[in-house]
Amino acid sequence: MRRLIAALGVATLALTVTACGKDDTAGQDAVAIGGTWSFVAPGGKTDITYPESERKPVKQFSGDSLVAGEKISLQDYEGQVVVLNAWGQWCGPCRSESDDMQEIHETLQAAKTADGKPGGTVLGINVKDYQPQISRDFQKDNGLTYPSLYDPPFKTATALGGIPASVIPTTIVLDKHHRPAAVFLREVTANDVLQVAEPLLAEK
Repeated sequence: MRRLIAALGVATLALTVTACGKDDTAGQDAVAIGGTWSFVAPGGKTDITYPESERKPVKQFSGDSLVAGEKISLQDYEGQVVVLNAWGQWCGPCRSESDDMQEIHETLQAAKTADGKPGGTVLGINVKDYQPQISRDFQKDNGLTYPSLYDPPFKTATALGGIPASVIPTTIVLDKHHRPAAVFLREVTANDVLQVAEPLLAEK
């Protein structure tokens, strides 16, 4: 009986290892838990892409907008490409890439869906800023029109498959089904993101 239990334990472990995958391609290292996406950075990569066949949806999330008195939900952008950008006005690379985020937002807004809605949006996640007015002033001074969730402790990271909350900026490109197509754990340019996001506009 002990030998049988031990054998079953080894078999279970082998199945677990196989399910997680050892290949260092991002899609195979991404682990699906309960039908939702779980973040893994294979080999410490900072640019990770996911083929359509291997994407899993992130969990829905909502919260306060950086605009006082308003709420934001990922469901507000159903059927749209969403570029999530975790940022803080205290973060130099975030400040540097904000113009790029605005360009990405305007490009996605201009691409219309079949029913005339914007093709996509940038959705900021304002983190580690405990004085929201400073972030609002930064947005206004830099002409940033894309919405941002106000999330100082970055609780949204849990809904996003456990992405590293300490890495700011982080950008995640979601397809129309709100499945990650790419993750950038670094400062990005508009071209970096649009190379991923624009083809997603044509997906069904």
